[in-house]
Amino acid sequence: MGRFLLKGAIGLISLIVIAGLYLSFWPVSIDPVKWQAPKDPGYTGDFAPNTDLANLERLSIGETYGPEDMDAYQGADGLLIYASGHQGEIIEINPRENTHTVIANTGGVPLGVEFGDDGMLYVADAHKGLLSVTRDGKVTVLTDRVNGTPINYADDLDIGPDGVIYFSDASTKFGAKANKSTLSASLLEIMEHRGTGRVLAYDPASKETSVIKEGMVFPNGVVMGPDDEKGHQTILVNETGEYRVHRIWVTGPALGSSEIIIGNLPGFPDNINPGPDGTYLLGLISQRSKWLDDNSMNPKMRALSMRLPASMRPTSVSYGLIVQIDGSGKVLKTWQDPTGDYPNATGAIIADDGYMYVSSLSAPDLARMKLTND
Repeated sequence: MGRFLLKGAIGLISLIVIAGLYLSFWPVSIDPVKWQAPKDPGYTGDFAPNTDLANLERLSIGETYGPEDMDAYQGADGLLIYASGHQGEIIEINPRENTHTVIANTGGVPLGVEFGDDGMLYVADAHKGLLSVTRDGKVTVLTDRVNGTPINYADDLDIGPDGVIYFSDASTKFGAKANKSTLSASLLEIMEHRGTGRVLAYDPASKETSVIKEGMVFPNGVVMGPDDEKGHQTILVNETGEYRVHRIWVTGPALGSSEIIIGNLPGFPDNINPGPDGTYLLGLISQRSKWLDDNSMNPKMRALSMRLPASMRPTSVSYGLIVQIDGSGKVLKTWQDPTGDYPNATGAIIADDGYMYVSSLSAPDLARMKLTND
C-alpha cells in the first residue's frame, strides 16, 4: 500500500511540476507590456444607469449574424438600411416591411460600411481591406496594403468632403483572418497592449494609401470630426484598448497630431457615427474587464492567462450602451440596457424615419427603437 501511495504522490508532484512549467514557459502569441489602466468610474455621473435601450425591435438579416455596422440610404423606393454580416454579406434591409436581400458577399468579414456622395457603399473588411460595393453587388478591392505592409484588420471608415476615405487598421500584428475571428484578434491586441494599430487614408483620385497615425491599441470606430477654427479637417477615432476617443487632424500643419476628447469610458468603445445637429453616437460594446485593469501593470500575468483554457480566460460582459457626445466629447445623453439583451451592441445611427438603428458584433438581427421628442 505504501508503495502505491508513494507512486501516487510522485505522479501528483510530477503533474504539478509539469503544469507549473507549462503555465510559466509555454509559448504564447502575445508579448505584453505594462500600461496603467485608469481607475474605472463605473456607471456613474454622465453614465448613470437607465433602461432606455431595453426592449429593442428586431429586423431580420437572414441566416447570418453580427450586423457590425450599417448606413441608411434614401432612394426612390424610400429609406433602406445597408448592414454588414459576419459571414461576408452586405445586406439591404427594408425597415418598413422587415424584409432583406443579400446584395453581395465580400468573401471576407465586412465591418464598417458607409455610403459616399457618389452612391457607392464603402466597406472596411477585416480580411480583404478597403472595398467598394455597388448596389447591384459588384465588389472591388480599393487597397489592401500601405507602404509595403499588409492591411491586416480594416475595421471602420468615414469619407471626407473631398472623397478621401479614412479608416482604421486595428492591429498590424494580430490579423482577423490569421487569428480565426475578429473578436479573437481584438482580444490579443488589447491583452498585449503594444499599440500596433493605425489609422489610414485612401485617396480615390490618386489611388494612394497613407498612414495618418500609428501606435494605437485597437483603433476602431472612425467618423469625420468638427473642423478646427482654421477650417482644417479632423476625424474622431475610438481607441478601444484605452477606453477613449481621439480627435486626429487629417489636413493642415497639424496633420497626424491628436487630442483626447473623452477618456476613461466605462466600457470598450467600438463604432462612432454622426448624430443629429453635429453630435456623434458612440457605442460601447461591453463592460470593462476588472481583471484586465487590475493586471495592466502585470504583463506576466496577462501572458500566463493565455495558457489557460479559453473558458478560464477573462471574457467580455455585454452591457448595452449608446452615448451621444458633442464634438468636444461632452456627454449629452445615454441609452442603456444593463441586461445586454441585445448582445455586444457596437453602435447606432439615427435615420430620417425617426428610428435609432443599433448594430451588434454577435446578434442574429439588427435592432431599432422609435425615438421620442422628449
